[in-house]
Amino acid sequence: MSEYPATRNQGNGETLLTRVDLLVIAGMIAPNTRVLDVGCGDGSLLKHLAETKNVDARGIELSQKGVNDCVEKGLSVIQGDADMDLFDYPDKSFDYVVLSQTLQATRKPKAVLEQMLRIGKYSIVSFPNFGHWKLRFQLMFTGRMPMTGILSNPWYDTANIHFCTIRDFVELSDIVQARIDKAIALKGNGSPLGFTAPWRVWNFFGEQAVFLLSDRKAGDI
Repeated sequence: MSEYPATRNQGNGETLLTRVDLLVIAGMIAPNTRVLDVGCGDGSLLKHLAETKNVDARGIELSQKGVNDCVEKGLSVIQGDADMDLFDYPDKSFDYVVLSQTLQATRKPKAVLEQMLRIGKYSIVSFPNFGHWKLRFQLMFTGRMPMTGILSNPWYDTANIHFCTIRDFVELSDIVQARIDKAIALKGNGSPLGFTAPWRVWNFFGEQAVFLLSDRKAGDI
């Protein structure tokens, strides 16, 4: 998970997102829709969406502290595990299912992504890119597991168990028959890569990525 704070409060009391991937995700979500945030943490994204886009905001969070924080914000969030509890949701019961900086911490990322595509008309996934050039060089020159601002914990004290690269995720999307409707690679300063290039280039320069997906098997939405 990112070490950066997710939100701060504006003068009018609304929640202002400061974590860059959450800002991108919020921009992909249409107003007046149904949103399920899987691994929603303290509920910052859901709170922001409810305040600014009038969404029907729901969440699943593994940690009791996260659930408590969400309840204090007045959010409808239950304690649950992405690897086990998504199977209980009906098909296409949400417009968007979000998984932000959590895919790499799941035990079965392929199954989780398949369930997201089943539950939502659209799925939005953000993740740190383990193919970024800084990580490659750290591993090459130090011989140790790399760390960055996003991947900030040492290997022995991290929830991340399935690191992937942008190219890995593109391949996984094809395996689960997901259509990539939009993709954004973000640089270390949070700004998007300002050019169109093959995935291998995004894979080298993008520190993290955000993908908007839909189910190819479901046809046009």
